[in-house]
Amino acid sequence: MHFTKKTFAIISVVSVLFLAACGDSSGKTNEKAADQINFLETGELLTLNTTAEEDFVSFTAQNQVFEGLYTLDKKDNFVPGVAASMPEISKDQTEYTIKLRDNAKWSDGSQVTANDFVYAWKRAVDPKTAPSYAALFKDSIKNATEIHEGKLPASELGVTAPDNETLKITLKKPVPYFISLLSFETFFPQKQAFVEKQGDKYGTDAAHTLYNGPFIMKNWDGNTSKKWTYAKNDEYWDKKQVTIDEISVQVAKDINAGVNLYTTKEADRAPLSGEYAKQYKDRSDFLTEKDALISYLRLNQKRDGKATPLANNALRHALNLAVDKEALTSEILGDGSFPANGLLPKDFVQNPETGVDFRADSGDHLTFNKVEASKYLAQAKKELGTDTITLELLGDDQDTTKTIFTFLKDQFEKNLPGVTINIKTMPAKSATELTRTSNYDLSLAAWMPDFKDPWTYSSLFLSDYYNNSMNYNSPKYDQLVKSTDTTLATEPVARWNAFVDSEKVLLDDDAAILPLYQHQTAVLQNPKVTGVQKHAFGSPYSYKFIEMAKN
Repeated sequence: MHFTKKTFAIISVVSVLFLAACGDSSGKTNEKAADQINFLETGELLTLNTTAEEDFVSFTAQNQVFEGLYTLDKKDNFVPGVAASMPEISKDQTEYTIKLRDNAKWSDGSQVTANDFVYAWKRAVDPKTAPSYAALFKDSIKNATEIHEGKLPASELGVTAPDNETLKITLKKPVPYFISLLSFETFFPQKQAFVEKQGDKYGTDAAHTLYNGPFIMKNWDGNTSKKWTYAKNDEYWDKKQVTIDEISVQVAKDINAGVNLYTTKEADRAPLSGEYAKQYKDRSDFLTEKDALISYLRLNQKRDGKATPLANNALRHALNLAVDKEALTSEILGDGSFPANGLLPKDFVQNPETGVDFRADSGDHLTFNKVEASKYLAQAKKELGTDTITLELLGDDQDTTKTIFTFLKDQFEKNLPGVTINIKTMPAKSATELTRTSNYDLSLAAWMPDFKDPWTYSSLFLSDYYNNSMNYNSPKYDQLVKSTDTTLATEPVARWNAFVDSEKVLLDDDAAILPLYQHQTAVLQNPKVTGVQKHAFGSPYSYKFIEMAKN
């Protein structure tokens, strides 16, 4: 991932995620048609350009009005979207041939063609137009890296369109999760003639965007708009599955405001967290939705060129064992989130041979244990030659962050005598920059996957990975994780075992990070509304299968 949509280097984005895509409302009246639904968003929609920098609200919107080669069914399985069938894959797993359905249309009635994908993908790697998500192409498609670095023209990208309904893709190496990438927004199509006619205005408002998804966008005037509408796309190939005519969206950044809109029936969904979640959890219209989002603390081992106390392995273990995560999730968060005792989330990926969940295969790591924490602390003090240790905890200045930080400070200082935690909060942009430059001791982070594969998590802590801003360097960890992308790429079981072993190195051996909790999204939802599809990876939500009961 990248420091855009899903990097959540600081908890600010985490608190936003409690709210993201949790419904919306455009209603000015309590009266609405049965085929219209009102939802809330917690921020403005920034762009509908899939090859631009993006955020959660934009990704949610894009997933309603566009469709890629593959999409996700109600159980997050990959199924054909614009593609007519699953791909033909060469024996060496580097050549993909994909046939497109002939009835996939743009909202202007023209056919979605293979060249629409070729054009969009070239824009995604061309240094003049590429978003940060170009890394997904660079890690997979032939010549993408060289094009992005300006060494080759975009025309050399390993993707061609022999005819309107055939797409051929050449990878630089086998990529086990490539089909997952093909369901991700940055891999969506763009119609060249339309995009070039709009110029810089493409994707900046409803009128300057062309659609091929279940819905089209209406009433969106740009990134300052507080309202917009998803309207059923009559040109969509699978329109029979879309039963809702319109979904009206209203921006409500405050939880209390959202709850008020829901209570007055101006919204059909309202996000909850903290005290609100605990207050409403026994109501019949209270729901929790699974997330694959993991919050954790980065433990920075070097700052300003010098080793921090966190370079000490025993101290990192002590901190990990000193936090009562059950108390954090049940007493502080109260929204259904649960303790994370590993890097990878529960119910995300499964053993390719047995179907067992990763968390079951890997087990729990670094669980709360005050006695063991005290032993590690004594060892750390001896090795560091001091009885007092002061650490800075960095985060943004949102209320959710401050509440969690108050809890963590109490846990560390109560369970680890001699440890002092200084809380440092500031606007999210400033806190993110300090994290990127490794100018911190502890910082709160979160990660939600772009695609369905352990690599999206495990690669974060490679010594040479650009998102590793905590100066963690383990040759053993590097070897295990990198083997999954090279020698073991075509050996699913051995690859899986390498991921399991690497998590044990990261946590049991090195205590390199401090996993805190796996998010759950808590909402109030109108019981008449069903079919809101929450995804564990990629775009947060799909609205294609939403239904509203008439009575």
